[in-house]
Amino acid sequence: MLDHILSIPRFLGKLNRALSLAVLSLKGLLGFNALDSSDRKIAFYSEDNASWVFFEPIVRELLETHEKKICYLTSSADDPILTSPGDKVKGFYVGSGWVRTYLFLTLKASVMVMTLPDLETYHLKRSKEKPVHYVYVFHALTSTSMVYRSGAFDHFDALLCVGPHHIKEIRANEKLYNLKPKTLVESGYGRLDSIIEEVRSCPRSIPEGGKRKVLVAPTWGNNALLETCAFELVAILLENRYQVIYRPHPMTSLHRQKLLTELNRRFEKNEDFSCETDVGSQKSLHASDIMISDWSGTAIEYAFGLERPVIFIDLPKKVNNPEYHKIPFEPFEVTIRSKIGRVMSPDSLNEIPEHIEELCSNPDSYIQAIQRIRSASVFNVGASGAVGATYIAQTLEKLEESHEENS
Repeated sequence: MLDHILSIPRFLGKLNRALSLAVLSLKGLLGFNALDSSDRKIAFYSEDNASWVFFEPIVRELLETHEKKICYLTSSADDPILTSPGDKVKGFYVGSGWVRTYLFLTLKASVMVMTLPDLETYHLKRSKEKPVHYVYVFHALTSTSMVYRSGAFDHFDALLCVGPHHIKEIRANEKLYNLKPKTLVESGYGRLDSIIEEVRSCPRSIPEGGKRKVLVAPTWGNNALLETCAFELVAILLENRYQVIYRPHPMTSLHRQKLLTELNRRFEKNEDFSCETDVGSQKSLHASDIMISDWSGTAIEYAFGLERPVIFIDLPKKVNNPEYHKIPFEPFEVTIRSKIGRVMSPDSLNEIPEHIEELCSNPDSYIQAIQRIRSASVFNVGASGAVGATYIAQTLEKLEESHEENS
């Protein structure tokens, strides 16, 4: 009875927050719809705070080079864009419930830019009010076939593709399922461009006391590193006098909190262990000498952006599309692993220290190899934002010309 009584304030607190957010999202919907049509031609939708890093290079170019106005719709109540949007960016909180669903159904923008796949497949639909042009921005370097659900990109009008693998896979998917061809833009990857920029202003750290810093950054899921062998791996690294930074996937903090807490409890007394849950911070990436991962797309970003090696623990693939084998190309995240680091069996964790030393001993050779692989794998390295923004601006102009001709 006492536990029940004590839980009432927590319940009322959650209820009050839910009601406040519902009111705030409704206010955002009304505010967006109240704008003059000239002020909401280009809309970006952000499902969480992490989306901005993928949009930022494109938004910057749209504002500075093309002098466009931007509407930024977000499902995160603490999105920084809501408090400091800038002169030409209007931010609106739309929540993640019925208000957001209604906004999508009745969207009155010319172009909508998103990093969220599965448009039209679930509760977020294309607008029934206006023929909006939907543009997808990839938030990972990985392939489209294996880690995304079937049909994830079928209802977009254009995709800002990261590299040649996206072009090949999407065209093969369109042929396989007899889909209308989409506009595939050879854009590149804005997050990678940002990391490369950050590297220039963040010099590589020197190991403290002779200890190398190892960043452990896995993906999430039942067969991921934390769920299988993270405890053993961290113990081996610490025993071999490495500084270990464990950086869990954001979804791990939501769905595996007890396991993550246990990992912290097990090693928190060791001064060489730390856990970084703030995915907005890039400090650990720049401070580390090498990364250990499984199937995380962040590992490819790390190798391509920081030009440092990765050790991949060969756990079961992360498959969200059981029909991915129908696309006649091996997924990029499978083929690239042995080119940018080492692939090791989870049964050989004791051999990892030896491989760390070998991979870190000749950085110049590794950097040269990475730069060649990166150039062949990613479009427009360093300039993806300009390419994406130009496509959006030109598309908007064509839509306006077409509207004038038909009016």
